[in-house]
Amino acid sequence: MFTLEDYFAVFADFLGGHAALALYLFVIMDVRGWQMLKKLPALLLSPLLATLLGVGLYAFFPNHSLVRYCLSSCAILLMCTVWVRWAWQTGFWRAFPTVCMAGVFQVASSCLSQILFLRSSFQIPMATAMATHLAVALVSAALLYRLHFGRWFHLLLGEGFGQRRTALFFFALEVAMEAFLILQLGIQPDYLFFYYALVLVMAALMAGVVVYLSQQLDSTRKLEAQRDVIAQQQLYEGDLEAIRQEVRSFRHDYKNLLAGLSEQADKGELDQLCAALSELDAGFDRRIGERIRVSTQLGNVRIPQVRSLLLSKLAAMGEKGMDCRLEVLYPVERVGMDPWNFARCLGILLDNAAEAALESETPWVEVILLSQKGRLSLRVSNPYAGTIDPDKIWIEGFSTKGKGRGLGLPGYQRILADYPNAATSTTWAGGVFVQELTVEETA
Repeated sequence: MFTLEDYFAVFADFLGGHAALALYLFVIMDVRGWQMLKKLPALLLSPLLATLLGVGLYAFFPNHSLVRYCLSSCAILLMCTVWVRWAWQTGFWRAFPTVCMAGVFQVASSCLSQILFLRSSFQIPMATAMATHLAVALVSAALLYRLHFGRWFHLLLGEGFGQRRTALFFFALEVAMEAFLILQLGIQPDYLFFYYALVLVMAALMAGVVVYLSQQLDSTRKLEAQRDVIAQQQLYEGDLEAIRQEVRSFRHDYKNLLAGLSEQADKGELDQLCAALSELDAGFDRRIGERIRVSTQLGNVRIPQVRSLLLSKLAAMGEKGMDCRLEVLYPVERVGMDPWNFARCLGILLDNAAEAALESETPWVEVILLSQKGRLSLRVSNPYAGTIDPDKIWIEGFSTKGKGRGLGLPGYQRILADYPNAATSTTWAGGVFVQELTVEETA
């Protein structure tokens, strides 16, 4: 039967653990300033509810301490995740791994504080143990803050990997640490020091893995950015060379027309000459304007992965003598799915469009990106003179090119299967094949 003193002891234990957890949460979330402290008192609801839950679980499972511990740990994990979502106004798949990583450090700090009391022959008061745990947590949290662990952690939680897979990875780390903590019950007192040291080494290795993976991801992104800059410079250089050629051609034609001005004027053909000059001038403006317009449209694509892909595809189509029309009227800064997956979808559609367009007499591909009111719409059009069976183009291995092709669109569908907020459509009319993709931003 629980007494009031027992309730207080359980609550104090949960409160100390939550206080240490909160320290690590503030470090991992990379807090700048004290404004978030105003929301800290709401976290007190978690140890209070955990205490009531612990008492209730004891009533239902009095002889199953492992079951009680697992259920209680899961409940605390979810309650703290809800608090992080509310406090930092972030999504579940960012809050959940953050709490898991903080839980790993909280277990490690608890083990380190236990090491300090291993050689003591006296009964350690609860207040002293709690104060020691908080002191260890404060020192280790300050060290993590100085090492900018929060910045590396959130880089790993960014859009380079699937957020759900990353969240499951950190949940596995938390489960491993909790499993080590449960094993403490079967450790002989003489081996507790080595056990606690092993737990600390595990926590250090986990933190090292996070930093290492983040650094690798950062290096990859920097390399992609450099390739993006190089590709953009090459495209601009190609545009400048094309503009120079247009200017030379314009000057040459203009001189020829002016050279015959006097003769043509005497014969009463001045109106025809003026018309020819106007047509030449309009054609020059149109060709130069198209070059400048493409560069401007690319500048509106603010997602690095998508811009890099467009740069490479535009260059490849230009080498094949294909006319690529790009239209991005408004800045595209985000998309309601993983940018890498969106880039993969765009790449599949562009490859298919370019391959089909080359079979026409005048090959062209038109790409339209429209971002408005939380929705990103993509439209890829190309000419196609053959026949299309809409029911077969999505079948694995089917292709109008023959055996061994047709792997693009089924893969495109598999990517979109993970995004219920994405809708796709396919139309073919008047010799023009059109693929559309609309992605709504998730809440």
